[in-house]
Amino acid sequence: MTSAPGDTATLYVVEQPGTIVMVRGGQVTGTFLDIRDRVKSGGEQGVLSVAFHPGYATNHLFYVDYTDLNGDTHVTEFRSANGVGDPTTGRDLLFVKQPYPNHNGGQLEFDRTGYLYVGMGDGGTGPVDPSPGDPQNHAQDLASQLGKLLRINPTRAGATWQVVGFGLRNPWRFSFDRANGNLWIGDVGAAAWEEIDFRPKAKIGALANYGWPRFEGNVIYPTYGVDKKLVHKGVLVSPVWVYSHALGCAVTGGYVYRGSRVTGARGRYFFGDFCSGTLWSFAVGRTGRASAISPIFDDSIPNISSFGEGGNGELYAVSLDGALYQLQ
Repeated sequence: MTSAPGDTATLYVVEQPGTIVMVRGGQVTGTFLDIRDRVKSGGEQGVLSVAFHPGYATNHLFYVDYTDLNGDTHVTEFRSANGVGDPTTGRDLLFVKQPYPNHNGGQLEFDRTGYLYVGMGDGGTGPVDPSPGDPQNHAQDLASQLGKLLRINPTRAGATWQVVGFGLRNPWRFSFDRANGNLWIGDVGAAAWEEIDFRPKAKIGALANYGWPRFEGNVIYPTYGVDKKLVHKGVLVSPVWVYSHALGCAVTGGYVYRGSRVTGARGRYFFGDFCSGTLWSFAVGRTGRASAISPIFDDSIPNISSFGEGGNGELYAVSLDGALYQLQ
């Protein structure tokens, strides 16, 4: 879920089978985009994210990450007209062949300087692979676009994708703090640990290695083999927070809250777990380290698949059960 620059009244909610709907005043008011005819949906596949260009109010450009009918990843630029997206204007910015149907990543976000970022999972695993730990070693292979955080200036002529992060397993959701531009990544774990990663704004453009598949969280992954070498390029980045599978099984990364509705929550990073539905938050320090962490609800949000910000900085969460929630 996201909002478009210059429009604080509308929320845009991605639906996995291939549509993006508009929500105003708590009601679905129409369909913004329908590309169901080109999308393979189910499991971890489908339409996974939408991001609006910072200049959307004048250039009407927006970007969608989806898996096509063969299960491969596209990041496609579209243009809107009269307030709705035109599917015939699609222009592919990125195509990545997917070896398996899982670990597609899929989050799209713009930073303050006009770069578009996409999180790519490591390509997943198949039923005959001997190890679930990135069997093809995509995440540590800088020649592969899998297991990476990539960025591009989509409106600059001749621009190409830059790798700014590697060693990621499945960075399903990441975000930029709207107050300072810092980057937060929720990277989904494997056997035992889920993690939150942090990069300050000043270092986002410098290559970072998040350690997968040698590390899961802060520990060496049990089936990490001698054939999978940790690439010693860039800076090795350790998580700022980890939690065990005793508390869940798949982290859903969120946002640092910068809205005005809940003053006591300002400056806290909110995230959840898809399996348990538990939501947590922690106070954000200058280095990204968690100073205190606690559940924010006694109950939970089932199948929480994403968080999103409204145009005014208010925080929302969405569930695969079809509900949209607001922090209040």
